[in-house]
Amino acid sequence: MYMQGKKLEELSFFRKLCVNGRKLGLEVLVFTPDDVHESKGPRIHALSYNPEKGKWERKWTSFPPIIYDRARYHGVSNYRKLKAFRERHTKLRYISRPMANKWTMHRILSEHDQIKPHMPDTEKFEDAKSIANFVKKHSIVYMKPMNGTGGRGILRLQRLPGGEHCLLQGRDPNRRILLPQKVTPEQITSRVTGWKLGHRYILQQGIPLQLKDGRVHDFRMLVQKDSTGVWQVTGCAGRVGPKRSVTSNLHGGGSATPMETLLKRRFGSQAKVDQIKQSAYTLGLNVVKHLEEKFGRLCEVGIDLAVDPKGHVWLLEVNPKPSREVFYRIGETETYRRAITRPLEYALWLLKQKKPAEEKKE
Repeated sequence: MYMQGKKLEELSFFRKLCVNGRKLGLEVLVFTPDDVHESKGPRIHALSYNPEKGKWERKWTSFPPIIYDRARYHGVSNYRKLKAFRERHTKLRYISRPMANKWTMHRILSEHDQIKPHMPDTEKFEDAKSIANFVKKHSIVYMKPMNGTGGRGILRLQRLPGGEHCLLQGRDPNRRILLPQKVTPEQITSRVTGWKLGHRYILQQGIPLQLKDGRVHDFRMLVQKDSTGVWQVTGCAGRVGPKRSVTSNLHGGGSATPMETLLKRRFGSQAKVDQIKQSAYTLGLNVVKHLEEKFGRLCEVGIDLAVDPKGHVWLLEVNPKPSREVFYRIGETETYRRAITRPLEYALWLLKQKKPAEEKKE
């Protein structure tokens, strides 16, 4: 989707897709619903990157045989455009697709016996009373917008000794850090007036994420289909939040570190590190297979994980349109390259199939 000034959010990633696609014999075209001209049959005025000239060019084309959906909503008008596009063009062949909000995703993932033990306790936010009851159950509670991304509008509540008050901190809807403040659970809704809490928030059991220096951390795993259509864990990296932040998102100022390094620093024992990684990888593969059964064909999923002080792996969130910059940040150049090329290799494999098994579900 176009942002202000007709800019595309992930243009450098799209350029890499174009360049790597060429090496595989694929032409990668970039377009938004605004570029589709229905009166012309329909025809698309798509963007194509020309590596020889080192610039983007426009060209008229028909719909490509495979669609890799990277559209993020950002506002009501974009959401309406995407909804209208999908309703009009039902026969397009997608390798990625939108999923559900955080509350629905929690319910879907909790249906799976092997995934459920890794799900934090989660409830729908109703009112100030529901916060007070949830804080009695869990000493740390996160309030998250059902449809939010990038750490926007996330609050962290920590029950203080005595149980009457909480320490409230977090990030506002514009990602600005909120300094810690002491409040009662009943005061929270008035402290964040204008945030449109309504029924758009969930309450989630907080997993202890603080390192010795007080900064929070988690892990981003990328699970993708390979060049033979088989799910693989491409990589997993640690993310450490900036000081006073309750989130670790890179866009919010977080830093990246290799998974092995972060786990070794916390647990010391290589055997323990290996056991945690095995548990995380098994969980990641179970999650993507379950989601594909529910939503239809997918090519990749980003999964946010937490590891508690005992080494138990928790599933925090899933993202159907994940970024892959975390691998570039930690210097894992081969993982980063694979993260870019795998959707292309899978698309190529899919084009060569006569009647893919996934087709039957659609």
